Amino acid sequence: MATAPPASPLIAAAPQPDPAVPRGRRGPARGRSRQNLAGYVFLSPWLIGLLLITAAPMVLSLYLSFTNYDVLSPLSEVQWVGLDNYRRIFTDDPSYWHAVRVTVTFALIAVPLKLAVALGVALLLNRAFRGVGLFRGLFYLPSLLGGSVGLAIVWVSMFGGDGAFNSLLSVFGIKGAAWVNDPKWALQTLMLLAIWQFGAPMVIFLAGLKQVPVELYEAAEVDGAGAARRFWHITVPMLSPVIFFNLVLETINGFQGFTSAFVLSNGEGGPVDSTLMYTLYLYIKGFVELDMGAASAMAWVFLLAIGLITVVLFRTGRFWVHYSDSAGS
Repeated sequence: MATAPPASPLIAAAPQPDPAVPRGRRGPARGRSRQNLAGYVFLSPWLIGLLLITAAPMVLSLYLSFTNYDVLSPLSEVQWVGLDNYRRIFTDDPSYWHAVRVTVTFALIAVPLKLAVALGVALLLNRAFRGVGLFRGLFYLPSLLGGSVGLAIVWVSMFGGDGAFNSLLSVFGIKGAAWVNDPKWALQTLMLLAIWQFGAPMVIFLAGLKQVPVELYEAAEVDGAGAARRFWHITVPMLSPVIFFNLVLETINGFQGFTSAFVLSNGEGGPVDSTLMYTLYLYIKGFVELDMGAASAMAWVFLLAIGLITVVLFRTGRFWVHYSDSAGS
C-alpha cells in the first residue's frame, strides 16, 4: 500500500492563521478604531458645545414658537397655541413688517456698497509701494472691533448734534443735523458704520487678487486693452469666486445687524422706528415684551429666510461665478 510523502519541513514550520480572525483585517481595523476614538475624544468639546449651546436651544425655541410663554413662568406652565404665533406676527403686527422693510433696505444698500469699497481699496493696496503693509493694517483695524458696543458708542458721539462730524462741516460753513437722532438719517448712519468696517472682505479680496496671473494683464496690455477693460474682462471674472464668497458672508451679516442699532436707539429701534432691525425687534419681543413664543416664531422665520436667500445666491451664482477648473475644461 502506497504511503503519502512526508510534509516538507518548511510547510510544517509555517505559522497557521487563526480561522476566527479574518485574514488581513484585524490589525488595520483595530488601528482605525483607535484613530476614530481619538478623533471623537478631541472633537468631544465641540460636540458637547454643539449639543448644549446650539442644538438644544434651537429645539427648545422651535417648541416655544408653538406656545404662549412669557419667560418668567416655568416651562411646565407653557400653553400650546399651535400656529397662532406665526399668524399674529404675519397678520396682526405691523411693526414686524416694518422691521422687515428696514432690514431689507439696510442689506440691499449697505452690503453692495461695503463690497464695492472693499474691492476698490484692495485694488489700491494690491500695488507695491512703500508702507503698503501699514495701510493694509490701518484699513483692517475697524473690522477687528467688529460689532462692538464701544465702537457703536463712538459712532453715536461722532454723528450726534455736537459731534465731530458736524464740527468738521462747520469749518466749511455747513450746518449739520443730529444724524443719529433724525429719522431721515439714522438708518443711513448705521449703513455708514457697516460700510466703514470693510476690512475683512478687503483682506479676502487682496488674497484673491494675488492669485490672478500677471501674464493675463500683460497680454491684455499688449493687445491695447485699457484699465477699465482689464478690470471687467480679467479681474472681475478671475475674482468672481471671491466676490461670491464675500457676497454670501456679508449678506448674512447684513441681515443679522443688531449691536449698532441697539446702541444707537437705546434698544428701542428709534427714532420713530427708523432703525428697528429685525433682530432688534426680535429682542424687544422676547425680552422687553416677554412674548417668547412670538420671538421664537420670528427667529425661525428669520432662519428660513436667511436659508432661502443663501440658496438663491448659490443658484444664481452658477451663471456669473467662473472657476478656474471649469474654465479650462
